[in-house]
Amino acid sequence: MNIVVPIKQVPETSNVKMDPVTGTIIRDGVESIINPLDLYAIETAIQLKETYGGKVTALTMGPPAAEKALREAIAMGCDEGVLVSDRKFSGADTWSTAYVLVHAVKKLDDFDLIIAGERATDGDTGQVGPAMASALDIPLASYISRIDSVRADGMTVERLVEEGYETLEIDLPALLTVVKEISYPRLPTLRGKQKARNTELPVLTAEDLEVEEVYLGLKGSPTRVVKIETPKVTRGGTILKAVDEESMNDAIEELVEFLKTREMI
Repeated sequence: MNIVVPIKQVPETSNVKMDPVTGTIIRDGVESIINPLDLYAIETAIQLKETYGGKVTALTMGPPAAEKALREAIAMGCDEGVLVSDRKFSGADTWSTAYVLVHAVKKLDDFDLIIAGERATDGDTGQVGPAMASALDIPLASYISRIDSVRADGMTVERLVEEGYETLEIDLPALLTVVKEISYPRLPTLRGKQKARNTELPVLTAEDLEVEEVYLGLKGSPTRVVKIETPKVTRGGTILKAVDEESMNDAIEELVEFLKTREMI
């Protein structure tokens, strides 16, 4: 079973800054890590390989520094890593990103399954995986929490929904997006780190992928952020300090009056 895992580098810090002009995330000077939700996709793919054999290829689109994420994925147990990198891809929205990744997948060996994380923690859209499935014209199963069985031509999976769980039969090749329930990501091993250090990572550019430049990067993105605002806390309040019995009684009385005015008691 040949499995492709699209992964993404995201800012490690929660203090994400946005460029107010382009509406894109400012990544310079910010430590990046593998999107935490992609780790569950990597672990799921490795477990399937260990059970059914085959190969796991990690795929990412980003600047040259994104090879760090690929080497970490290889250290965890992926067999190969492919970096899709070109300045023409800069500022791509989810549609443009999916467009490029689909062309990258087509450059790889035949695949049986694509496993992606539920969403990326920076954009938080959950759109790239489904968009890839649509462009590749393959079945999509999202929010997968368990894989029950795998056959030569299909698989049985469990999907997390608001009411509980659904059991789905899905034909292969297919694309899955997985949730945290599906696995517990392993840590990289020493042998894995040694392999990752010595693994050659091919780099695919826009020219290699033979993509249409009109669909690339910020200019080729049909969606964009038009305005960024930081929410402000406008609530006023009164601090009541109870340092002795008298001030405690006063605080209680004031709190009771406040609740009465709000018709809460």
